Amino acid sequence: MTTVEGGNQLDRVRAPDRRPRVVLIDVFETMLQVDALRARFVDVGRPEHEWELFFTRTLRDGMALTLAGGVRPFAEVARAALRTTSHHTLSEEALDHVLAGFRELPPHPDVEPALRALARARIPGYAFTHGAAEVASDALDRAGLRTYLRGVLSTEEIRSFKPPARAYNWACQQADAPGDRVALVSVHSWDVHGAVRAGLVGGFSTRLEGVVPDVVARPHVVGGLLHQVVDGLIALPA
Repeated sequence: MTTVEGGNQLDRVRAPDRRPRVVLIDVFETMLQVDALRARFVDVGRPEHEWELFFTRTLRDGMALTLAGGVRPFAEVARAALRTTSHHTLSEEALDHVLAGFRELPPHPDVEPALRALARARIPGYAFTHGAAEVASDALDRAGLRTYLRGVLSTEEIRSFKPPARAYNWACQQADAPGDRVALVSVHSWDVHGAVRAGLVGGFSTRLEGVVPDVVARPHVVGGLLHQVVDGLIALPA
């Protein structure tokens, strides 16, 4: 594998700007509205704004455990993060109630147009998450999106959270496509950064963060909404 030096590490060669054969799409925040959990925080007597700290803490802890070794499944990491965020005031039943909300998250309105565009272009799309595949599948079914997708891939199968390169490499293997012909689409700049560094094509929707941060690898395609990113990927040279 040819590499180029970047900072203190060796990066894979950046994928060329080519139309992908497969598109991986992040699930939480990108396809599904995690802020819908706010109602469940209120249900159990917690401030609705705690959903954001809880979700951010879950991602942080999962990434940190992945780096350190010995990462636990998403559900366990999320449960521990929820206990901490709620200052250990919630019963097991209350924890269950909040976490069950992941199965019922509504879709963002720009997701179905993006998936329809992929279907018209005959480019298979896969949901790609570090949450449990069953939970993501249930949520996508409920949101009416599952039928557009070839499959749901979870890095729990390799005991990892994103964004280490091996997570994206594994997903490419599951999709049976070389990394430089696979695109990762996400509203998380760190996720797109990880994919680009791993040799994938990066599609970044600025819906969540507003702009591309200066500290991440340059995405191949940037758009405000998800369907605009997908349209940009489809428009790349074959």
